[in-house]
Amino acid sequence: MKLNTRSPQTGKIKVALFVAALGIVIPILLYTHSLVEQLQAKQRETAALYARSLEYIANSPAAGTDYTFIFDEIIGSIDFPVILTDGTDQQIITTKNITLDSTLTKEQQQELLFSMIREMDRDNKPIRVAFQDTIVLNYVHYGESPLVVRLRWLPFVEIAIGSLFVLLGYIGFSYIKRSEQSNIWVGMARETAHQLGTPLTSMMGWIELLKSQASDNKKMLDTISEFEHDARRLIKVAERFSKIGSKPDLKEEQLEEVLRRVIRYFEKRIPQMGKKVDININCDSSITVMINAELFEWVIENLIKNALDAMEDGKGTITFTATKEKHRTVLDVKDTGKGIDPSYHKDIFRPGFSTKKRGWGLGLSLSKRIIEIYHKGKLTVHESKLGEGTTFRIVLK
Repeated sequence: MKLNTRSPQTGKIKVALFVAALGIVIPILLYTHSLVEQLQAKQRETAALYARSLEYIANSPAAGTDYTFIFDEIIGSIDFPVILTDGTDQQIITTKNITLDSTLTKEQQQELLFSMIREMDRDNKPIRVAFQDTIVLNYVHYGESPLVVRLRWLPFVEIAIGSLFVLLGYIGFSYIKRSEQSNIWVGMARETAHQLGTPLTSMMGWIELLKSQASDNKKMLDTISEFEHDARRLIKVAERFSKIGSKPDLKEEQLEEVLRRVIRYFEKRIPQMGKKVDININCDSSITVMINAELFEWVIENLIKNALDAMEDGKGTITFTATKEKHRTVLDVKDTGKGIDPSYHKDIFRPGFSTKKRGWGLGLSLSKRIIEIYHKGKLTVHESKLGEGTTFRIVLK
């Protein structure tokens, strides 16, 4: 069994992008967390100083003491929300850096302020203001400044931006990779068509010469006819390869007739392969589809070959079922082969993937490309059960 995996270089790039993202995110988180902790510590110090200032004023015995410094330097420097309550913590004395909706009633404003107090107390323990350390005069409740709140959100914003850049980088890389793969496909296909063209032309000339020399030998003419048929088929394959990368010419075709042309070819050759396989068609003759017949026949051939390879005992059935559903045509290709392991469902259309001892793993990948890129349809594994068989589904618009 041959299982080709994805390119190691692709995996390294993905790991590098992930490591780079972590390298950006983790330092940002740590640095921002450190800044938030420092600012919170400063807020706690300022709130505590505010409380001590109130205690100092309350405990000061001297009348007419100048409190300008306290009001200007301490209270004036507070940039975070503060709510001062009485000694019972049931009445609000004053607030700072809190803006209330003027359309609210006084009761609604009080209710909102007490709600703020509960939120503040969850993050910061209220500070008690006492007279001579015995009588509680006030409680200072304080929250976070707008700067701290913004800093808390900063890492998430930076992570989102960083993730966006990583995502765009990955999408760009994937697009370039797909473009390169597409160019490789086109280059290989056209080179194959070119390399086949010259010897096939020469071969057809030799066939015509053999036919003229064996004009009286019926048995030899029959053999040459089969030889000619296979040579013409090779020419057909070369023409298919030459069409890869070019915009296909889509024409309205009768689906049943296209399927029968391919099936007739295999019905002659299946016995030569030592297999006994029946191929059935359930398709209304009125169903027509917009396809490039040459390329579409190639897809059907690949699906039949895949089904034949799946019948390891040499016996089975392949059934084509076509239905018209609104603005689309659905073609199911069902075989009674060994089935596909569920873990391989996502890989079978990947170039180079194969579970066969021989084979390049390109048939299904090429078929999917023909259906989805050139015909704007879909080719999927509709259903597969180990030991029972597989159904591939083609959807054409």
